[in-house]
Amino acid sequence: MSRQYETVIGLEVHVELATQTKIFCACSTAFGGEPNTHTCPVCTGMPGALPVLNKKVVEYAMAVGLATNCKITRHCKFDRKNYFYPDNPQNYQISQLYAPICRNGYVEIETESGSKKIGIHEIHMEEDAGKLIHDEWEDCSLVDYNRSGVPLIEIVSEPDMRSAEEVIAYLDKLRLIIQYLGASDCRLQEGSMRADVNLSVREAGAREFGTRTEMKNLNSFKAIARAIEGERARQIELLEEGKQVVQETRRWDDNKEASHAMRSKEDARDYRYFPEPDLPPVDISEEWIEEVRSRQPELRTEKLLRYQKEFGIPQYDAELLTESRKMAELFEAAAAICGNPKKVSNWLMVDTMRLLKENGQEPEELNISPEYLAKLVELTDSGAINSSVARKVFRHIFYENMDPEKYIEEKGLKTVNDESALRETIKRILEENPKSVSDYRNGKEKALGFLVGQTMKEMKGKANPEMVNRILKELLQ
Repeated sequence: MSRQYETVIGLEVHVELATQTKIFCACSTAFGGEPNTHTCPVCTGMPGALPVLNKKVVEYAMAVGLATNCKITRHCKFDRKNYFYPDNPQNYQISQLYAPICRNGYVEIETESGSKKIGIHEIHMEEDAGKLIHDEWEDCSLVDYNRSGVPLIEIVSEPDMRSAEEVIAYLDKLRLIIQYLGASDCRLQEGSMRADVNLSVREAGAREFGTRTEMKNLNSFKAIARAIEGERARQIELLEEGKQVVQETRRWDDNKEASHAMRSKEDARDYRYFPEPDLPPVDISEEWIEEVRSRQPELRTEKLLRYQKEFGIPQYDAELLTESRKMAELFEAAAAICGNPKKVSNWLMVDTMRLLKENGQEPEELNISPEYLAKLVELTDSGAINSSVARKVFRHIFYENMDPEKYIEEKGLKTVNDESALRETIKRILEENPKSVSDYRNGKEKALGFLVGQTMKEMKGKANPEMVNRILKELLQ
């Protein structure tokens, strides 16, 4: 009988914070500048340059800690983590080992198996390294220090996850919490959220953990799920062959769907940590914690429940609307203006989602003003435009964020509600289509749809559909 194995997973999640300046200097954190232009003596590690802590970094770290049920360390401090990489200008990284800013938290995840708490061991603040650019034509590597000193928090989970499904649920929960807080955009593809997976396997029922490996280079949820399945299979195969799993750092290659060893896994002692001599400890008062707590926004979990209760929106719709902070804000603002949350929800759920998908865009990229969306709902409800015209107008709001009322006036798209003019047009349509008239009178309901279509075509789509149906049925009697 083959042995059964259990996967044990813990994550180290690095999140790039959304500050305007770096953690220890006033250089810009803007993405995509010319190489080595967002730099100064501090972030390039020049001798004698002294770091000064960015207060906003501390507040973002506290906000994430509070939102993940952590205990805030009232007296926290920084440490030097010593190592040499070509893109690390000081040959050390300023991080936190002995007194991280947040400890002992958790987030609750939902999977098909139900809800589960995933423990957070700690959250600490640190600086990012630079970036190596490998030039294959010149056969050399170039270094860009723009990213050096960009503020990070590292969220270290407990080894509480047992499957790729739980890992993705945990990461998604973290991503939404941090995005709602405005602490980071958490874009994995741009590196503002990065996850290292620590994974081991053990026989089902065993109490001792197996030997773990750490996997890096994971920049999408799909890559993370594939890496977990691949590493689980690799470790089980080794154990089945009577071999040992080596504790090491491995690099995942998503194209080959395989990992390879990078280096043996270091322990804290290998980094020769010691207290950072250039930075004083950070004393966090209860007043400061309460000030940060008072600024915490309503998070996704609370919004989800409120939307269903307050607006009577189905759970599935509420989940989609709250999946993005931008979408949720647009929904709430437009609903407050027009007083019709269900209609606003329909525009966002159907037309907005379709156009986002067509254009390969994320909800964060939406450029629709709530005033214009609310106005479109009001114009449709009042009968000023019909639903087919409304959809055409919405495309212009989506792409150009233009005033729907102004566009309708300019293009002459207002619904024709002149009953006598409409009646004359319909009489002419019936005279021109005797077969359809005969078919309808002989019980073929589809003929009515054809006659409605011909009328709308004649009226250039601007007729009131309810009025067209009513007059047609009346004349066909």
